[in-house]
Amino acid sequence: FNSTTKNKNKNKKMKIIWSAAVAATLLASSCSSAFIPTPRYSSNVAATTTSRMNNVAFVGRHDRSSTVVIASSSSSSTADQETTNNGEMDPATAALYVRKPRPAYKPGAIEDPDYVRIFDTTLRDGEQSPGATLTSSEKLEIARMLAKLGVDIIEAGFPIASPDDFDAVKQIADTVGNEVFEDGYVPVICGLSRAFPKDIERCWDAIKNAKHPRIHTFIATSKIHMETKLNKTPDEVVQIAIDAVTFAKSLGCEDVEFSPEDAGRSDPQFLYRVLGEAIKAGATTLNIPDTTGWNMPWEFGALIAKLRENVPGADKVVFSTHCHNDLGLATANSLAGAYNGARQLECTINGIGERAGNASLDEIAMAIALKGDTEFNSPAQFGSGNLYTAINPVYISPTSKVVQEYTGMRCQPHKAIVGANAFRHESGIHQDGMIKNKSTYEIMTPESIGLTRGTGESGAGIFLGKHSGRNAVGTRLRELGYDLDPEKLNDVFKRFKEVAEKKKGGLEDEDLEAIVTDQAGTVNELWQVTGLQSSTGMTGIPTATVKMVGPDNVERYVAMTGTGPVDAVYKAIDQIMGVSVELESYKLESVTEGIEALATTRVSIRPTVGGPNDTKSAHAQLCGMSDRSFSAAGSDTDIITSSARAYVSALNKLLTWNMRRMQQQDDDEEEAPNGSADNAMPASPEAVKLVEQ
Repeated sequence: FNSTTKNKNKNKKMKIIWSAAVAATLLASSCSSAFIPTPRYSSNVAATTTSRMNNVAFVGRHDRSSTVVIASSSSSSTADQETTNNGEMDPATAALYVRKPRPAYKPGAIEDPDYVRIFDTTLRDGEQSPGATLTSSEKLEIARMLAKLGVDIIEAGFPIASPDDFDAVKQIADTVGNEVFEDGYVPVICGLSRAFPKDIERCWDAIKNAKHPRIHTFIATSKIHMETKLNKTPDEVVQIAIDAVTFAKSLGCEDVEFSPEDAGRSDPQFLYRVLGEAIKAGATTLNIPDTTGWNMPWEFGALIAKLRENVPGADKVVFSTHCHNDLGLATANSLAGAYNGARQLECTINGIGERAGNASLDEIAMAIALKGDTEFNSPAQFGSGNLYTAINPVYISPTSKVVQEYTGMRCQPHKAIVGANAFRHESGIHQDGMIKNKSTYEIMTPESIGLTRGTGESGAGIFLGKHSGRNAVGTRLRELGYDLDPEKLNDVFKRFKEVAEKKKGGLEDEDLEAIVTDQAGTVNELWQVTGLQSSTGMTGIPTATVKMVGPDNVERYVAMTGTGPVDAVYKAIDQIMGVSVELESYKLESVTEGIEALATTRVSIRPTVGGPNDTKSAHAQLCGMSDRSFSAAGSDTDIITSSARAYVSALNKLLTWNMRRMQQQDDDEEEAPNGSADNAMPASPEAVKLVEQ
């Protein structure tokens, strides 16, 4: 390979190295499936490669692409081992983690017309899911996972929404936006902004320190939005769009994305006009949202084709899709967009987002990995039709789990790719087929997305009890898809030992996952429950005494009565912490069966309107202020303790968010100049008047 690439450019060399790794993995594996095509390359390095891939086969589609992942025909009677006897990762496993090659990033252009950029908006649109509020530290960790996953653009948030949102976006831009991987990759860090000068400037302040910053601004273009929400004429909307893009460029941002909100229900002729003007003003990416999930795939695909044909200057920008899932068609519409020439697809981890959610990143990535080179040769004749991304699928499952834990939003069991049942088989006919040949019922392997089968299938058979060590717990967590850093593993292990002392018979996988969820809420632990005693019955009044330690390290205790023991505990906690909130939802479930089962409590709270903890913030779609909700989970063998842990975790999130908001407001008052930033916008008097209104 060195001789082959001696005189080639760096990007080409990366592609060939990736192909070598895939070839080595394929040739070293012991599988023999009739569904696996012959690769277009060979490598003598395979002769020295030992295989653990009894359950996985990776097949290189072509030198520059993602890998097709197909289930192997062979089944293993022993547990897969990720490392060799000396503790090092074996070559076959290491090949799964080789980063994918991608064209060098350029705003408004992609050197390879077959390459599809993945734009992740989990931290912005995903967080707009009710109850999915994330702390700054949680957002930073998710952003780092997204970088491992290999997304091209991370939409880190909506900076004008609140001081905490601004700080989170800035932190991600300053850190993740400058952490360059060995292959030269660093994600673009994007911030969302309404078409207001104050919004745009705030967005730029948050992201400008990233290596590749991008401003994403938008305004609605459908008739119903312009007439009822904006109260603007089409001419006014066009002018606001022009002024917004122009102002963003004037700040020094070379990468500006413009979205005509509700494009799926907008007049195509009007879209041609407003998008053409946005290009003239300097937009580099045109994002076409199906905001309400209204379109059918053939409708949306045709819209993308029409825009590429009729928008003046369409060849100077990258077209993007942003599809919602109100009719369950978000992924299908996104792929229809790619089929017709869109080369950026916006999506979220687990498909979370407004209402029914967004297109799911895992579904898009794996659909293109499996079908990108055979099913996208469209009449639009844009590129060769062999589509590919640079997503590293082995990080899909770990990233999915992190997002589930931090947002408190579990995937439905039958969710494609990352659902709990996605790789489980119960039917006798299916089980028989899987035993004989895994390709009979699986078109990809769980290992290919970073998930190892459980102990009842092909796992390591580790029994987790009070005598288990840190290595055993860490190994099982990795098999379940959790990639924890040493500090977090220590916290989980400490909690594991506490639970294992109480629970006989060892802990199941579900118990271990519940402990990880429980520890996810301890990142910003201002207050901690140190003691709890409750009493209840058919004749007595439910009473609870709670002891807590606050930020000042002073222990306080309060006794309260309530309608039940949980109500009494929550009233005592409110009294100690000095909060006033409404409990939106409370869910208690047994993790496993039996009297000693671990209990997991999930709560969602919202501050009392007008109370001391009111948390109104700007909303991107509503263009107004809305109340925030905070959710959290807690686990324990005692349901009252589990309920208390969840409630305190949610309150800690609320207090941390309020503290950062107040601090930012104080800083803004101290640093505010005599003049307003809005006055600096080079816009027409009519546009300024409209913005003020």
